[in-house]
Amino acid sequence: MKAMILAAGRGTRMAPLTDHCPKPLLPLAGKPLIVHHIEKLVAAGMTDLVINHAYLGRMIEQQLGDGAAFAARIQYSAEADALETGGGIFNALPLLTDNGRRQEPFLLVNGDVWTDWDYTGGALNDGDLAHLWLVDNPSHNPAGDFALHGNRVLNEAPADAQRLTFSGLSLLHPDLFRGCQGGAYPLAPLLRQAMDRGQVSGEHLQAQWVDVGTPQRLAQLQQQLTECE
Repeated sequence: MKAMILAAGRGTRMAPLTDHCPKPLLPLAGKPLIVHHIEKLVAAGMTDLVINHAYLGRMIEQQLGDGAAFAARIQYSAEADALETGGGIFNALPLLTDNGRRQEPFLLVNGDVWTDWDYTGGALNDGDLAHLWLVDNPSHNPAGDFALHGNRVLNEAPADAQRLTFSGLSLLHPDLFRGCQGGAYPLAPLLRQAMDRGQVSGEHLQAQWVDVGTPQRLAQLQQQLTECE
């Protein structure tokens, strides 16, 4: 299975740390944030990786190279202007399929999250277009994003469903983007449309997870990981 790491965001909430450094290269526990993902993906057997980038993207390519240093093969999907999540994935689809023919699911990782999960498990059921890992709602997203009812992810929450936060980790089928065109657009509306058609499964991720979206959260995570050493 191939994997894609989303790394094209401007990281405005991370300023001034990102004024001269792309967010994926910010240091965390002695290595760039994105390297934590790469190492876990390789350990899970996913060595064919695609990384999109826009802001200061050349620095990402210079730092990571072709992936050989991590026992991986990295291809880059460069964006002149950031295409948001949906547009960025659509733009990278030719790199996520074999010779543009085989339509197989791929693992998607949001580059500005951190987790101690090992990136294994999960699969797409026949007819499904996505499988999402959801986490307990953090303080900065108390209402959650989607409802989990059994193993189905829904827009609206039945009385016995949990509203949880999307972790930024998912399995996606390329057919989720059928009919899409180039340009900048988010992923969430595509997921919601698939949910309404009953084509999205999910599970509650029982692991440590942090949305490393601000300097304060980065510092807190750094302290936590340092104390655990």
